[in-house]
Amino acid sequence: MAKFPVINLEKLNGERAATMDLIKDACENWGFFEVLNHGIPYEFMDRVESLTKEHYKKCMEQRFKELVASKALEGLQAEVTDMDWESTFYLRHLPESNMAEIPDLTDEHRKVMKEFALKLEKLAEELLDLFCENLGLEKGYLKKAFYGAKGPTFGTKVSNYPPCPTPDKIKGLRAHTDAGGIILLFQDPQVGGLQLLKDGEWVDVPPLRHSIVINLGDQLEVITNGKYKSVEHRVIAQTDGARMSIASFYNPGSDAVIYPAPALVEKEEEEEKKGLYPKFVFEEYMKLYGVLKFQAKEPRLEAMKAREATAPIATA
Repeated sequence: MAKFPVINLEKLNGERAATMDLIKDACENWGFFEVLNHGIPYEFMDRVESLTKEHYKKCMEQRFKELVASKALEGLQAEVTDMDWESTFYLRHLPESNMAEIPDLTDEHRKVMKEFALKLEKLAEELLDLFCENLGLEKGYLKKAFYGAKGPTFGTKVSNYPPCPTPDKIKGLRAHTDAGGIILLFQDPQVGGLQLLKDGEWVDVPPLRHSIVINLGDQLEVITNGKYKSVEHRVIAQTDGARMSIASFYNPGSDAVIYPAPALVEKEEEEEKKGLYPKFVFEEYMKLYGVLKFQAKEPRLEAMKAREATAPIATA
């Protein structure tokens, strides 16, 4: 089994061609990779981690214990397939922030998370331009493809996966692909559990201090006409240690029209891939995803293709 790709972005200065090849291989063959020297100061990441873990202990740990008790999740005898062993809350950044509405966050925590979101937004757009370069698309194409009337959608899911007494009976997070664009994950540097499906086998995404894990969502698969793939992944609950996960989703705007880049369809025509992916409004895809998240992505794409056949969408 090939080694999980870890890419030092600093090497874009000096070893650009080799680094771009690593990114290309990761996007085409893994759908996941980790980046180091990504421009976000490591001391700042330590502060984000510290505040996030303090908030969980102070504000969410007891609520999770009460949830476990109310759902009778202690001492499970049978496998649970309709719930996840996770404690979460969501932050919206774009097009409008909900940071002020989240209860229990200190002023410092709000300020730090707002700054973190800005840094991640910048990194997401830099990575999208690197993808454009590898794909032969004009710079800015993917960012523009994500833009709706109010720009992209950007939000963060803050999760904690507490120790689980029966990890064989319940997943931390059930297997799924991500619906959106590019996902940037700041995960716990010590407690693992994230796995991706590659060549029919589950592969661990290694915890690595100060790294950002990148994975590709369904929309990038569509826009790249299948050159890049969104990949199924899951979180395995652990018996020891709570795992922190801060996943930020840089997604298309709700009214963005998503379809394969014409340049990539033209290049793929000889291989008869034209028409492989549908054209749709991102919000419509998300409605379907909300119902079918933990199922294979192919039926979702087929449903959007059937909808396109009956009600074609004009490109702006």
